[in-house]
Amino acid sequence: MGEQSECSSLFAQPLCRQSLPDLSQAVTNEHQHLTSSNEYKAGWSFYLVLAGVVTTLGSSLPVGYNIGVVNTPAEILKNFCNESFISRYDLPLDNRWLNVLWSAVVSTFIVGGCIGSLLGSVLADKLGRKKATISTNILFISGGVLFVSCRAADSVEMMIAGRFLVGLAGGLTTSIVPMYLAELAPPSLTGAMGVACPMGVNVGVLVGQVMGLDSLLGGPDNWPYLLSCFMLLVVFSLPVLCVLPESPKYLFVVRRDEVAALNELSRVRGESVSRVSCELESLRLESSSRAGSLLAALRDPALRLPLLLVCAAQAGQQTSGINAVFYYSQSIFRQAGLSEHSSQLASISCGAINVCTAVVVSRVVSHSGRRPLLLGSTLAATLSLAALGFAKIYSDAVSWMPFVCMSAVLVYVLVYGLGLGPIPYFIASELFEVSSRSAGMSWGSLANWGGNFVVGMTFPTMRDTLGAYCFLVFAGITGTLFVFLKLYFPETRGKTPAQVADLCSRGFKSRPVRASRLDMS
Repeated sequence: MGEQSECSSLFAQPLCRQSLPDLSQAVTNEHQHLTSSNEYKAGWSFYLVLAGVVTTLGSSLPVGYNIGVVNTPAEILKNFCNESFISRYDLPLDNRWLNVLWSAVVSTFIVGGCIGSLLGSVLADKLGRKKATISTNILFISGGVLFVSCRAADSVEMMIAGRFLVGLAGGLTTSIVPMYLAELAPPSLTGAMGVACPMGVNVGVLVGQVMGLDSLLGGPDNWPYLLSCFMLLVVFSLPVLCVLPESPKYLFVVRRDEVAALNELSRVRGESVSRVSCELESLRLESSSRAGSLLAALRDPALRLPLLLVCAAQAGQQTSGINAVFYYSQSIFRQAGLSEHSSQLASISCGAINVCTAVVVSRVVSHSGRRPLLLGSTLAATLSLAALGFAKIYSDAVSWMPFVCMSAVLVYVLVYGLGLGPIPYFIASELFEVSSRSAGMSWGSLANWGGNFVVGMTFPTMRDTLGAYCFLVFAGITGTLFVFLKLYFPETRGKTPAQVADLCSRGFKSRPVRASRLDMS
């Protein structure tokens, strides 16, 4: 009881009666004492697990599903586009215009993702993290309804509109859901909860590939159900999402509603209000910082380095060539002697490896730190891309080079999933304080979708002009990212966002890595 009364008096004390360093030290000491005692130690709870499962299945998985689902039935969908134009406009399309139309169908999804990323900051602060996530599910359902109806309506426009809506929902999801989960989790579990979103995306890509097999929904008569079946998960998840708690940090820092924040934190932790009040006290320093809009975040010198780190990691995740590797994987496996069907299954196994590594990372990231995982993954990805490029260039000259290509693909997918794939999704939640976090997540998500768009638009030209040398280009980009992260990316495990923000507050002059090492020593 003495500990609780001491905590209550600290919680009730006005900020102006103490200097910031004294208050920060008092909060840190009190938080360390409480979390190390048997009386209160925040960990996994019912609502925390439920939030992770529901957002992974109902929000993140549909993003990945819509990324991967159009690859296998591409020719079937092109035929529908051509038939739709003939029946409605009496206008048959030649190959060139059909490819233009198909590019519009594919790229509309990415355009929607970019717009959704920018809107994520606004919706997350205006509606709240939970209600903004609910809005993404409504967009997913709307897109799924258009998919399942477009063949009956003989309308390619409905397909394009559906792709835009699910892309919009995808951009909102990648900018809001990792932030929501990280703000629900206690400091010791932010990494594990942050991995939930990218793991859901990876599972969605794999499910989309599997469902596109001819033996399932990949046939010419089933493609509307193939495009829309993700909607079932969203429909089942939506009612559960409505009963989840709102982010206590959002309520406390952005909405300035201390009572609601304490009540929601009590629900998330499964503890009484008096036992969890000290956890919110550490946010008083953040509540004194100003909220940042998207443009304000760009103009703030203190946020410049965190923004560059987040955007570089998110864009680098896409420009590392992951989609190019998956594109070439089937031809690489065929060169190694596998049949057409076996090559398709081997390509799907690459997606399964990506999912399995995400599961492993969800357990490892909380103990090993973010920096070693991200740097090790980026460096290993650089080397495996270089090995893949050289092996593919000389695949006809040496008999065993196709097996080197196959090994390089598997190694690349494995190391990508250990850090470069999952960590950029949630790292903004640890580099930014709550007041500017939504802006940081939105800019990072935009960089991710923008990188995807750039690779999607330039890769066909690179493939035709450079051939296997394109992997050396991806290796160079990934190597440059490694150098930048090694110089400036701080370790965030065990630090509060306020401490990390202070490390990066002087931009390139702040040397956050050196300061982190001094703190550890």
